[in-house]
Amino acid sequence: MQQIGFLGCGNMGGAILEGALRSGQLEAAQVIVFDISAAAMQRMAALGVRLAADREEVCRAADMIVAAVKPQYAEATLGGMAEAFVGKCLLSIMAGVTSNRLREMTGGGARVLRCMPNTPAMVLEGAFALCADSDATAEEKALAEDIFAAQGIVEWIPERLIDAVCGLSGGGPAYAAMFVEALADGGVMEGLPRQTAYRLAAQTLLGTAKMLLQKGMHPGELKDMVTSPGGTTIEGCLALEEGGLRAAVMQCVRAGAEKSRKL
Repeated sequence: MQQIGFLGCGNMGGAILEGALRSGQLEAAQVIVFDISAAAMQRMAALGVRLAADREEVCRAADMIVAAVKPQYAEATLGGMAEAFVGKCLLSIMAGVTSNRLREMTGGGARVLRCMPNTPAMVLEGAFALCADSDATAEEKALAEDIFAAQGIVEWIPERLIDAVCGLSGGGPAYAAMFVEALADGGVMEGLPRQTAYRLAAQTLLGTAKMLLQKGMHPGELKDMVTSPGGTTIEGCLALEEGGLRAAVMQCVRAGAEKSRKL
């Protein structure tokens, strides 16, 4: 049984681990974790996984090591223990830290596989991009895909596109939440109770996403289904176009991707 180590179990790392355990892709007995936060370690202890005394214990015990810390802590987390990484697979979910930089930090002995996840993994509805141009073995790639596919959808991409994924689906939950909030605000402005407006707005996004994914529909096709000639929805579409919705969303993805490149 492959041993999986987690360096960092905050919001994203914890979501991935909990999702993998809930889906049955990982068993608690095969997981060892370390986080500098005592609160995070307490949460992980409740899941029944092994708790390491330090980061090096994780690296020595695990076959695959998931680096789930913020990018600015990459060097402090991975540096200074090259021997412990020899022959291991390092699965990094850190934005902006390239495979070459990860190899430098770990002394060049680890095989590196990068992933860009997002937080809906917490409810097994994540969007994950894995880098196809990795030196991880076929078995390690398959294990990573199995872990993430049980928590959402997986796309394999070249590493040169991972910054674009960071800007799109990495930050996408925040952008979607802002849209839900704004949509609900519009409902409140028209007299709906706040909680009713939130529930209707959130369910509308959820249902729309399912239609696009499960029916394989083009977004424009779905929009055309709803916009009757001379109806209410086309008036709303005009307001969004006048407000620059498309350009604003495109710019937000570009801004996120550019920030990822600069990390």
